[in-house]
Amino acid sequence: MNTAVLIVGAGPTGLTLGCSLARAGVAVRIIDKAPEFHRGSRGKGLNQRSRELLADLGLDEELTAAGTEHIVLRKYRDAVPVADTVSWDSAEARPDVPYSSGLLLPQWRTEELLRGKLAEYGVRVELGCELTGFTQDEHGVRATLADGRTVEADYLAGCDGGKSFVRKALGVSFEGETAAEEMMILGDVEADGLDRGFWHQWFGEGGGIMLCPFRGLSHWQLQGAAGTDERGRLPEPSLEVFQDLFDRVARVPGVRLANPTWLSTYRVNVRMAGRFREGRVFIAGDAAHVHSIAGGLGMNTGIQDAFNLGWKLALVIGGHAGPGLLDTYEEERLPVAAWTLKTSNEGLRRIVEGAKTGKFGTDLGGSEETSALRVGYRWSSLSGGAGEERAGEGDGLVAGDRAPDAPCRDTATGRPVRLFETFAGPGHTLLGFGPDSAKTLTRARAEYAGPLRTRLIDAGPEGLEDHEGHARAAYGMEGGGVVLVRPDDYVALIAPAAEGDAAVIDYLRRLGR
Repeated sequence: MNTAVLIVGAGPTGLTLGCSLARAGVAVRIIDKAPEFHRGSRGKGLNQRSRELLADLGLDEELTAAGTEHIVLRKYRDAVPVADTVSWDSAEARPDVPYSSGLLLPQWRTEELLRGKLAEYGVRVELGCELTGFTQDEHGVRATLADGRTVEADYLAGCDGGKSFVRKALGVSFEGETAAEEMMILGDVEADGLDRGFWHQWFGEGGGIMLCPFRGLSHWQLQGAAGTDERGRLPEPSLEVFQDLFDRVARVPGVRLANPTWLSTYRVNVRMAGRFREGRVFIAGDAAHVHSIAGGLGMNTGIQDAFNLGWKLALVIGGHAGPGLLDTYEEERLPVAAWTLKTSNEGLRRIVEGAKTGKFGTDLGGSEETSALRVGYRWSSLSGGAGEERAGEGDGLVAGDRAPDAPCRDTATGRPVRLFETFAGPGHTLLGFGPDSAKTLTRARAEYAGPLRTRLIDAGPEGLEDHEGHARAAYGMEGGGVVLVRPDDYVALIAPAAEGDAAVIDYLRRLGR
């Protein structure tokens, strides 16, 4: 069976890309060589930006119900409790930021919810389906599967992890290093008798061990630093190894670990692909970049890669943008990957240095930056009127920044409406502030054939009312003006009402051409 996009890899990156494309009406297939779905907790946290993007896909309520916000980290030194730290304790939900924290839940649950959303569009993951080769030309990609079948696709996306077959087949470099001294054993275990109200983190001379609970589940994620033998090897993860480490470091009598459902060994790799695209083939997520788990950016960066690539593929395949739009995937996401490696390395450094000075805990690896709310594309060629000359400007909102949320009210019904609700779905959103912007919205609808939502704010009996002034404050609109928001909820351009017609129509017509 042929398709528009063949996605290789059904982790969070591939599933997010699949959902983004399928809801835009793009034919998509997603394959994975694994014989069954993974059940390991692995990447266990969504940061605030990923929560916003997955809410755009319609998963807000399900994710929130499955996850935990503001968990308490209970820290122990030599088996003695020394500190309780609340995750994201200082953060508060604001009019422009709907989530005051990230969300803690096992990766298998995130994947399960994404698969459910994908199934709503009639797409199911094809398990036990391994890609063994592909060729491409100016017309498309021909992929070969292990069972001898072939798939014809317009594009191929490699979301197949750090050992990516797609990246290797393209001959793309994956430069970086492996930190031999930074290793852990991990697993999912039951731990009867341990208080599930805390993420327990024990450190001492005998090593370190952490047990993180999940909402509504009996299993905990265990992370352990047990030390290595004389040959620099970690012990093979097993229930016996976990129990021995727990008994030596935590020293909590009566707690027995049981029923391990996932066992793994982790070594820090810090690597980034030299390019994210070769013709009609793309790589995303761990296939494009791997790094320390400090700050929890791995899965989140992959989700955000996928969201960036998805809307661009959808517009090009739908004929609403030129193929040059696809060049901006690497233009935008490669610098973000470099930032991610730098930020996670800095988080790991804080953890290591903190342990030497008596400060310890996973919270040291995070920072305000790891929410990814400040990650943007001011330098991008898609940032209308911005460009390099504005990339370093101060705190004022400019093209390329994340589009802020704000509470508004439906003028006709009085129903509360958040701007993020307005942005949700494929296509751009054009906001018009004040009655002088109405003609720009009307002309844009008439002259742009692609998916476009328009919303007037404070402009009469229909549209939205900025009843508390948060939308105007967030977008710097004292008078009339227009804001074009990209499908991935970043600002494409901001223009005064008098200049809106020309700016918006020119921008949309020139997308990728």
